[in-house]
Amino acid sequence: MTGPARGPRRWREAAEEALYGPGGFFVRHAPAAHFRTSVHASPLFAGAVAELLRRVDEVLGHPGELALIDYGAGRGELLTGVLAALSGLPGSLAARVRPHAVERAPRPDGLDPAISWSADPPRGATGLLFANEWLDDVPVDVAETGAGGVPRHVLVDGDGTEHPGEPVTGEDADWLARWWPLPPEPGLRAEIGRPRDAAWAEAVSCLERGLAVAADYAHTRAARPPLGTLTGYRDGREVPPVPDGRCDLTAHVALDACAAAGEAAGGGPAVLLPQREALRALGVSGARPPLALASSDPAAYVRLLGRAGEAAELTDPGGLGAFTWLLQPRGAPLPPPWGVHGETGDRPSG
Repeated sequence: MTGPARGPRRWREAAEEALYGPGGFFVRHAPAAHFRTSVHASPLFAGAVAELLRRVDEVLGHPGELALIDYGAGRGELLTGVLAALSGLPGSLAARVRPHAVERAPRPDGLDPAISWSADPPRGATGLLFANEWLDDVPVDVAETGAGGVPRHVLVDGDGTEHPGEPVTGEDADWLARWWPLPPEPGLRAEIGRPRDAAWAEAVSCLERGLAVAADYAHTRAARPPLGTLTGYRDGREVPPVPDGRCDLTAHVALDACAAAGEAAGGGPAVLLPQREALRALGVSGARPPLALASSDPAAYVRLLGRAGEAAELTDPGGLGAFTWLLQPRGAPLPPPWGVHGETGDRPSG
């Protein structure tokens, strides 16, 4: 999607067309071709989601059918990995799982026919909804403090050139006041997360009972980035954000605001915690195997050493481990260790 530069427009409108319009970035490109997510880093991630699904199944009382909904499914890699992990578990869980991909891009060729595919989520589902690096690609408007300390919408041309727009008013101004107050110093920026709040509320509401999880780069009201986080990615590299359809356009997520919106939509109180803590609680450990195993069973040692390296990447606090998980139940308790028998993690406030 190239062609004559358009604009100036608000960032949300420009990014929506550049990412999801005819010929948009995510319509034409598989995410894995341009950036590495936890799903692509190691099958241990899908294994952890499979373990989370097992725990959700337990707190739900083992329903006859158990939904597994992947929001922003890419090309179905996470669902494919979870189904592979479930196939090695004893019992009837694998036979009861109903996997569903929610994705605007067309269904990829060769995908397991057991996986349903649609642009809209199923409704009234019972089970687990997982959204990995989805909310950061829900387009939002950008605000910047202008002269006189007034927050203004940022407008953008098709070539990425920005211009000051009209003052932020109405619901956008209310959102900023509650979730991301902008100081009066000119040049400070915020991403107005109302569309993400609405998207997460819709995701949570599609569950009748179960758990909704979002995993993303995130921040909370106590530590918003003063200049915002809007950026682009192409071919595995960070690039300037240009809404021309040739790169991903992404910004970190105000997950505490999303959690409040999910609760307003019928979800229960949410927990926020770092990915490294969530994965460790689900059995992903970067501990090296005992050195003695290298002599007694070299093949097993090499295999376990590789798993430890993959786990270390997933839980690295300077990399993928810095993601935040938002766990929000609906009509059911949180699974252990976050509910039922105990609770860890932070409750969002605001």
